[in-house]
Amino acid sequence: MTGPTNRTGKSTDYEFITVWRVAGTRQEVLDILGNAGTLPRWWPSVYLKVTPVTPGGLDGVGATFDLHTKGWLPYTLRWRLTLTEPVSPDGFALTAAGDLNGTGRWTFETDGPEVVITYGWRVSAAKPLLRRLSWLLKPVFSANHHWAMARGEESLKLELRRRRSSSGAKVPEPPQPTFVRRTRG
Repeated sequence: MTGPTNRTGKSTDYEFITVWRVAGTRQEVLDILGNAGTLPRWWPSVYLKVTPVTPGGLDGVGATFDLHTKGWLPYTLRWRLTLTEPVSPDGFALTAAGDLNGTGRWTFETDGPEVVITYGWRVSAAKPLLRRLSWLLKPVFSANHHWAMARGEESLKLELRRRRSSSGAKVPEPPQPTFVRRTRG
């Protein structure tokens, strides 16, 4: 996982590249990551609530979801995810609008029995708290993103194990959100 770059010079701009490696197939990964409505169930440390808004076309393009998300820090973000490419075994792309504005792209590559998942996230902070303090706290906000993505990788691995478990073996629950009282509701 690499950190933020700042090509534009604006303190509110963030660019992250995150790389995960999980045991599984691209189709298994796609079935999980490609279904935004299930995010709060398997990645609850970050996705507090997902509300479908528009189903999109036959290929899913244009599907929109209102998201209530958070990281480790005690603030939340509200934003709208819109699919801009069909969800496929190679990945998909999205836009963000709201407290974060920008684009994201998930790509999936097979490497033997594993899938290498790359997420490129280019956003600008629009939430007043983030916009006002980015110049000073950008490293803290970046660390918050890295924490959230690390929980995502951990949660995805657990969800893959859960879906494959045929013996009824107990798979641990995914990591839960921090500062729950301040963020729920």
